[in-house]
Amino acid sequence: MSANLWIRQIHRWLSIAFTLAVVANIVAMTMQLQAIWIGFLALVPLIPLLATGLYLFALPYLGQRRGEHGEARS
Repeated sequence: MSANLWIRQIHRWLSIAFTLAVVANIVAMTMQLQAIWIGFLALVPLIPLLATGLYLFALPYLGQRRGEHGEARS
């Protein structure tokens, strides 16, 4: 697997972890638990999710700079 595929796969798994953390936060709020660590639980996957997302966003632009357009050339 190339590095780009690894980053894409990590990004997908981080999004699942972030979603589960947000659901846990909502459940804790409905149960009126005052645990502040549950609120910060969503930040753990969110920070690397931001980094991988920004990398994946910039990837097509970095490829254009190097001349890798992705269009078929004959």
